[in-house]
Amino acid sequence: MTAHPALRLMLTLSLALGLALPLGAQQADLPFTAADIEAAQYNGGALPSGRTALTAKVQLLLDRSGTSPGVIDGFKGGMSQSALKAFERRNGLPQDGIMDPHVWNLLQAYATRPVTQSYTITQADAEGLVDSIPVDYAEKAQMTAMAHTSVAERLGERFHMDERFIQFLNPGIELVPGATIQVMAPNQPIRGQVARILIDKDNRRVAGYDANGRMLVDYPATIGSSATPSPVGTHDVRTVAVNPNYTYNPAVNFQQGDNDRKLIIPPGPNGPVGTVWIGLSKPTYGIHGTPTPSQLFQNQSMGCVRLTNWDAEELAGMVRIGGTTVEFLDSGVTIADATGSGTATSAPVAAIALPAEDEAQVDTPVP
Repeated sequence: MTAHPALRLMLTLSLALGLALPLGAQQADLPFTAADIEAAQYNGGALPSGRTALTAKVQLLLDRSGTSPGVIDGFKGGMSQSALKAFERRNGLPQDGIMDPHVWNLLQAYATRPVTQSYTITQADAEGLVDSIPVDYAEKAQMTAMAHTSVAERLGERFHMDERFIQFLNPGIELVPGATIQVMAPNQPIRGQVARILIDKDNRRVAGYDANGRMLVDYPATIGSSATPSPVGTHDVRTVAVNPNYTYNPAVNFQQGDNDRKLIIPPGPNGPVGTVWIGLSKPTYGIHGTPTPSQLFQNQSMGCVRLTNWDAEELAGMVRIGGTTVEFLDSGVTIADATGSGTATSAPVAAIALPAEDEAQVDTPVP
């Protein structure tokens, strides 16, 4: 891997002057490529700080397992740690959210093909974009669509990536039709029937189970706020709308800015509910997408449950109107408590041996 010229200069000066590199340069600014992600191997301990090829690989494998890390960005952060904890729960391991040999070896079941791929940008990828999305709802209502604002944003949603990570992996490449870039390689949406959804307010996770109690999916989420908390108790899925309009009604929900009348905001990934609305039997509440997937753990909602658009779309294909219950767990009650799973306090077997450092990981491509 070749360092960026500016970084090489910083390294040279630092070594010459006996200075320490800034923390950001040590942890987050070191460039790496898709090939580095493919070659990344786990050699023990927690995931490294900052943005690394290994973390990007782990995020992609978690995503393929149905245990979503939210956006794939290569950073060790809260959503990735919560996904590791959920993965440990589903596999009966102690839940600490820290990478270990057991987790790494279990993740290899999802590494049977390359974790990155080449993609050539099409003309369709660059069409139907808008310059920006206004904050004011009255201005939103005047638009024809809450569309993507850039090719990077559109491709980020398609490949489950933070749009800035696309630029990071493809330095100097203009994202225009005809350009070939390197992106992550998530699986197609998981299919199955979710009979029960558990919403963990404290850990900000949403898990879906089939009728036999088997966990199918688990997502990071924004769940209400202190001012507008999410519902309590158990409800049913009553409606599913893909690419919906959004009806703003301050008499029923909340008031945004100075807008005191009903407005219809057009559909699109950057709309208030993203690309999917899963309505509940509790009026005005639902599970839906978001225009800001990287901010799920920073944002607050007006009582609803926000997922990334791609996670919400996947879940919408698995729920059944009148056949899926949605349980909002009380504060202090976790998904593990509600299901009796993942309560182990020690690993179930002796430590799993790590692969030899010189043993290459071979992935089998699929057509």
